[in-house]
Amino acid sequence: MGDVAGEITSSANVLDSSEDSAGPDGVPDESFRTSRPDIVGSDVPDAPFPIKLSGPVQHGFGRGSKDLGCPTANLPDDSLPPMIDAAETGVYYGYAQVTPPEGSSSSLSDQDVRVLPMVMSFGWNPFYNNERRTAEIHIMHKFQTDFYGYDMKALVLGYIRPELHYTSREALIEDIEFDKRVALKSMARPGYEKYMTDPFFTV
Repeated sequence: MGDVAGEITSSANVLDSSEDSAGPDGVPDESFRTSRPDIVGSDVPDAPFPIKLSGPVQHGFGRGSKDLGCPTANLPDDSLPPMIDAAETGVYYGYAQVTPPEGSSSSLSDQDVRVLPMVMSFGWNPFYNNERRTAEIHIMHKFQTDFYGYDMKALVLGYIRPELHYTSREALIEDIEFDKRVALKSMARPGYEKYMTDPFFTV
């Protein structure tokens, strides 16, 4: 899935790419990892949120499900300027919806096309040494079929943390699970839940 992640296990497995989280010699600050809250952001989204992204789902790197057990949907590069212009790289949370292209038949169920919670890795994903910025979205729902080419809308509502350099796949997987919990708890507030019925989505 790239670098969507959460609770850090040890400095031997994780190197932080954020200057704000590093010590005076560039050594990762362990307090950043051990004191991470499980709810982030204010009670309502602050500027620059919400950020709207949309586009057809692209074939990605094929590593999220295979390597990390966390399948992702990738947005095309031309859908990313709203994030590039307003936000730093890192891990974000919000809502997403996948719908079939207009006029086409769909293999998705009614449950699949709902507005659903998501976490998104936006950036270079240093564990995999990406050569370009990507937006890799993990929708927290078990889909029974692929949906490449389907339309996806994402409403980004908040920031979880900066990108991190991982030397251990196990640490990355543990952090992915923590980030998902952070996203769900952060969005279980009225100021965020109301965006599930935002006119941006097809509801």
